[in-house]
Amino acid sequence: MKKVIIPLLVAVIGIGVIFYFNRTASNDRTFEKRLQTIAEDSYNFLKEYTDTGTGLTMDRVDLEDGERLYEQTSPTNIGLYLASTISAVEMGMIEEGEAKEKVETTLETLKNMETWHGLYYNWYYVADGSLMKDWGEFISTVDNGWLTSALVIVGQYFPDLSETTDQLVTQMDYSHLYDEQVGQFHGGYDAEQDQLTDHHYGLLYSETRITSYTAIGKEDVPENHWWRLFRTFPPKDDWQQQKPNGALVTYDDIELYQGHYTYDDIKFVPSWGGSMFEALMPTLFINEKELGEQALGLNNERYVAGQIKYAEEKDFPVWGFSPAATKDGYNEFGASPLAIEGYEDHTTVTPHASILGLDYAPDDVEKNIDALIELDMYGENGFYDAINLETDEVVKSYLSLDQAMIMIAITNYLHDGIIRDYFHDDPIGKEPEHLLKEEDFMIKD
Repeated sequence: MKKVIIPLLVAVIGIGVIFYFNRTASNDRTFEKRLQTIAEDSYNFLKEYTDTGTGLTMDRVDLEDGERLYEQTSPTNIGLYLASTISAVEMGMIEEGEAKEKVETTLETLKNMETWHGLYYNWYYVADGSLMKDWGEFISTVDNGWLTSALVIVGQYFPDLSETTDQLVTQMDYSHLYDEQVGQFHGGYDAEQDQLTDHHYGLLYSETRITSYTAIGKEDVPENHWWRLFRTFPPKDDWQQQKPNGALVTYDDIELYQGHYTYDDIKFVPSWGGSMFEALMPTLFINEKELGEQALGLNNERYVAGQIKYAEEKDFPVWGFSPAATKDGYNEFGASPLAIEGYEDHTTVTPHASILGLDYAPDDVEKNIDALIELDMYGENGFYDAINLETDEVVKSYLSLDQAMIMIAITNYLHDGIIRDYFHDDPIGKEPEHLLKEEDFMIKD
């Protein structure tokens, strides 16, 4: 009898395993198709609201009462539009030739736009690329970092455009924004006042690390700049949200306090405000997951887990806290336990925040996407920008920055980090890689 039962059990188990893997594969394909659709709809926004003459994408569109257009753009918007256009080719949405024409239009406009030491001002008119002087004449350190790094990607993707991109990148001289004594960047330069900002970008775990990494790769600033950024502030700085644990360590003859916070059982290095934008936006271009296994890559994973935990503790139906549109403007949102100081606690969630976490928690992101759709967050051009969970009010706006983040994050997830690969193929992305590899945040369990 045993001779009959054992083969039968093996057969049944085998069928069950095959069924499980087939069902899992089918579910994966369903999720991939959904992500493809989200990316297509998000890119449709970028196509529809990009000026065909200048190749510049408008900053925002509100749809609450008719259609209100914000016909200005920023260096970040320009950079992420360029990377999104390359993403569209990789995702099979447009042909390479069409993408090249779009990129060439934007590059031609960039060549003729007003700059300061090759760096771009915060706001330009979409229609002709002229400077919006009535909005001030400010050079943003972080916004320029996104444009420079995107131009690096364009030069790798379209080698016959590299002469143009190399020239633009070379002209963007970050040394004029760098404080050698402090070893950090000023927030920017006010051309009207002819002065640098008093404040510096002092934290590593911020969206500004894209500028730090790229400027080091360009050799505009020294490598030791990386080690002169704070992971946390030292324990004696008792104004910060919690007293960090850690130790003094030395990298390349620079001593720094390698500190971390704890949120329940999660050890992590905090951002300033607790937002996903600060934490994970740089992963669109920098391969932190593979190169920073004991530092940034591990921290990104912990940070996503912290955002999910924060929503669970608040009993929110969805998660993803990051700066986003509001009914009357734009505001900063975050998960306060993940912050050094923290943005004010709100009940606002934005879809781009969780989608940035695809590489670290895909199952949780899939569930969150389903839940966001159930909350009527989805429109003709992809996800609306935000929802207030206290009032259930959906902010029916599209921001080019957030749509582009969604587009690039999905492309990287579905195509094995392809956009990051193009960045790291260039010496500017390649040379600083050892900075990611050698650091240990000391947050291992």
